[in-house]
Amino acid sequence: MGLAEYKRKRDFKKTVEPAGKPLPKKVKGASRFVIQKHAARRLHYDFRLEMEGVLKSWALPKGLPWKRGEKHLAVEVEDHPIEYEEFEGVIPEGQYGGGTVMVWDRGTYYVFGEQPLKSLREGKLHLVLDGKKAKGEWTLVRIRGRDGEKNQWLILKTGDDAKPPSKKLEDQSVKTGRTMKQIADARDAEWQSNRLEDESPTSQFKARIREAIKKKSKR
Repeated sequence: MGLAEYKRKRDFKKTVEPAGKPLPKKVKGASRFVIQKHAARRLHYDFRLEMEGVLKSWALPKGLPWKRGEKHLAVEVEDHPIEYEEFEGVIPEGQYGGGTVMVWDRGTYYVFGEQPLKSLREGKLHLVLDGKKAKGEWTLVRIRGRDGEKNQWLILKTGDDAKPPSKKLEDQSVKTGRTMKQIADARDAEWQSNRLEDESPTSQFKARIREAIKKKSKR
């Protein structure tokens, strides 16, 4: 898929998300995964697997299933750059996916059969996750969506039951320890700080000087 669709949907002059570029296809030890909690129009979880120099990505409306046999919807979305694994912050309102993003979990994974790309193309990925919160086996299975859509998958809990995170850990970043509210508040505080700076007497004075110079240069 590559990053063309990812870049098409975003204005990198406005969003703080990484623009990224694909890494070489053969990356030693490229077996990281990340799950990001994303409060966009609807709260969901973004599940990403490092593969072929990008992050193959699925949106999980209900997050991971934890009991053996349970299955949740997983919608395949555009590939994301590897740098996105570290992204935690607020995507500006009006931008694609606008809202607060938390690094909810991350770690390493491997695919049974040792041929991840072949498994991906065939529509079945039997995964073993070793994260801070998610540990155990899950399986991604492509299903036939409406009108033959190919981006519809299910994520099933396979192997043994897994222990879901506590209420506290459910709302805690594995990267910074912050809650969703703290991440959002940090962005608001930064915005307020910039606004106050712009409205300070010194800033206003400098702005008037710049405007005067601009007018003079037009004469």
